[in-house]
Amino acid sequence: MPTDIEIAQAATLLPIASLARDRLGIPDEALEAHGRFKAKLAIDFVQRLIAPGGGTDGRLVLVTAISPTPAGEGKTTTTIGLVDGLNRIERRAIAVLREPSLGPVFGLKGGAAGAGRAQVVPLEEINLHFNGDFSAIGLAHNLLAAMIDNHVQHGNALDLDLRRISWRRVSELSDRALRRVAIGLGGAGNGFPREDGFDIVAASEVMAIVCLADSLEDLKRRLGEIVIGQTRDRRLVRAHELRAHGAMTALLRDAIKPNLVQTLEGNPALVHGGPFANIAHGCNSLIATRTALRLAEFAVTEAGFGADLGAEKFVDIKCRAGGLRPAAAVIVASLRGLKYQGGIDADAAGRPDAAALARGVGNLERHLENVRKRLGIASVVCLNRFPDDTDAEIAALRRHLVGQGVAIVESSHWAHGGAGAEALAREVSRLADGGGRVPKFVYEAQTPLSKKIEEVARRIYRAADVRFSEEAQAQLAQLEAEGFGTLPICIAKTPYSFTTDPSNRGAPRGHVLDVRALRVSAGAGFVVVLCGDVLTMPGLPTVPAAEGIDVDAGGRITGLS
Repeated sequence: MPTDIEIAQAATLLPIASLARDRLGIPDEALEAHGRFKAKLAIDFVQRLIAPGGGTDGRLVLVTAISPTPAGEGKTTTTIGLVDGLNRIERRAIAVLREPSLGPVFGLKGGAAGAGRAQVVPLEEINLHFNGDFSAIGLAHNLLAAMIDNHVQHGNALDLDLRRISWRRVSELSDRALRRVAIGLGGAGNGFPREDGFDIVAASEVMAIVCLADSLEDLKRRLGEIVIGQTRDRRLVRAHELRAHGAMTALLRDAIKPNLVQTLEGNPALVHGGPFANIAHGCNSLIATRTALRLAEFAVTEAGFGADLGAEKFVDIKCRAGGLRPAAAVIVASLRGLKYQGGIDADAAGRPDAAALARGVGNLERHLENVRKRLGIASVVCLNRFPDDTDAEIAALRRHLVGQGVAIVESSHWAHGGAGAEALAREVSRLADGGGRVPKFVYEAQTPLSKKIEEVARRIYRAADVRFSEEAQAQLAQLEAEGFGTLPICIAKTPYSFTTDPSNRGAPRGHVLDVRALRVSAGAGFVVVLCGDVLTMPGLPTVPAAEGIDVDAGGRITGLS
């Protein structure tokens, strides 16, 4: 089979204006084209569409997965394949995805435009820069950082304590050397020396704000509420006190507009926002999701990494903030992934191994129970079929899940596109036709922050206890005293395990969740809880994907996936 990029480059794409007009009823004046095959939707059109009375909402379908493994699961690919499958059975559907980050594109994970016959295109443009949203978010974030140091240089009227400036800088690329840096060196003309550091753009609070704001006005208000640090008498200082939020909004004026592209089969996709789920809230923008719900019968979205991170945050942060009512969830699993969870190496996961499958199926059962019972969303299991899967192993998986009361649907969308996902589409349609409902939140808004963390740890991760560092305990007390106790929490931890140890596979229970620090994202409206050794600035692997990416003399990109 050709590579992903070869399949994408061979595709015949519809002009984006035709797709918007003929498939979605979007008038030409509401489309801001970026070339022939991608566009942004005008914000005034979006605001009218999503306003109360602007139309009838379709059904919201969440795609989540087992814990991620090197062997592969295929969550984004399944989202795209399902949309193609729904359209094949004449149910109007639109994909709502996150934008790829250049960190994974050039690092270990690769791009985020799907794979095989289930992709969104143009692949190269989506994976590389796209319509400039990540760049705008990084610039807005770093503008605030520059204005903080400029304020200190020119008199520090707010009396900022240089030891307690909490606003770090960001980079769009993974670069471990930037995790902790010293700035302001070289004399008085270069500012005051202090310790600083970089996060990746996907972890920026500005990214979260863009993904949770419902209008330009709300965007500006949220940016103004960003906490940048403390004064020497420990008063919190916000971005609006530097008068930075207006200029930041100007940089983000276009970034808040949803991006429209298409699948390989010519079906619409909104790709907007890109927070990671292990260190951020892992969902595409609320404004894109609401737009999709007004444009189609089905809006199919995804939440990053496994359901313990992505689906929990989708419910407790995004659904809570946006009043969303999911109608169904798809939990993606692969035999390879389950066998890896059963303890074998990734390079052996393609070979039959009944014992490893029996051990690993507990991971799927845990996620399934969490989504159905703890989060309250009707679910179907999608077995993303790989070419080397055997009928005997698939039958064994079905036997393991007997009595769960959930459908297990094989899907071959990677190899066959929408045609391979028709059975999945029919089951999702059946589930979702019952209508959306308010999901179950893991914790109530008024629950203290420490108890919220314990609720997620015990109910979703099956931890026996939570251990707070001295720093975290002090931060909890201060955040509660400052009035942030009612905010949702966004747990940042390894995505590879229910624990904080990435090597602890399967469905462990009885462990301890180690909380080392907390950060308030007042503009986004949640508190980030840093657990274990999780990093907000990834590094590149031993052999980064960048080594295999190239451009020929005619400008054709190769090696991108």
